[in-house]
Amino acid sequence: MDIRPLTQEFAVSPQIDAAHVREVAGAGFQSILCNRPNDEEPGQPEFEAIKQAAEAEGLEVCSVPITSGMITPDALAEFDKALQDLPKPILAYCRSGTRCTMLWAAVEHGRRADEEIIERAAKAGYDVAPLVRQMQAR
Repeated sequence: MDIRPLTQEFAVSPQIDAAHVREVAGAGFQSILCNRPNDEEPGQPEFEAIKQAAEAEGLEVCSVPITSGMITPDALAEFDKALQDLPKPILAYCRSGTRCTMLWAAVEHGRRADEEIIERAAKAGYDVAPLVRQMQAR
């Protein structure tokens, strides 16, 4: 598995499947947050299978499916609520982890220093600097 921590309480990952859930639980995560719609691409694991495996391991599960490039204010609010409500630490996944990282950066903007957001994302292998600059311009 390719788990990339952004904070002590939140990490991102590319797509997982039900077989990965035991490893997620073993790594100490308490929750899984899916940010990928079902059927985004052929052969992708269905959320329901991951949810069943996670519940069998005692993990909380939430789905906030967001189409890549289509982040709305409502989607951000739903993502933020999941971050607040789910037991921590949380593992969020999407196709590559980028979408989850962008969502995290967007909700953390104004809570953390922009430089910290950029640095944490970069350490995990994601470039959120353009998004942060866009948010700063607003």
